[in-house]
Amino acid sequence: MKKRTKIKSARLEQELTQEQLAKRVKATRQTISLIEAGKYNPSLKLCLAICKVLGKTLDDLFWEED
Repeated sequence: MKKRTKIKSARLEQELTQEQLAKRVKATRQTISLIEAGKYNPSLKLCLAICKVLGKTLDDLFWEED
């Protein structure tokens, strides 16, 4: 599964909109949208914030399998 799909799936599991996730991680909705579309590589700090809010690990959300 691609990382963008993992992030979106985890967000939807938590019943969060892009806007709600963005507010919780102190980012913009556009940034979340770009991350989910695979068009933006977030900083480690933002990755960790996303993981914390979504209750996932870095491996769960950001590790791409071959």
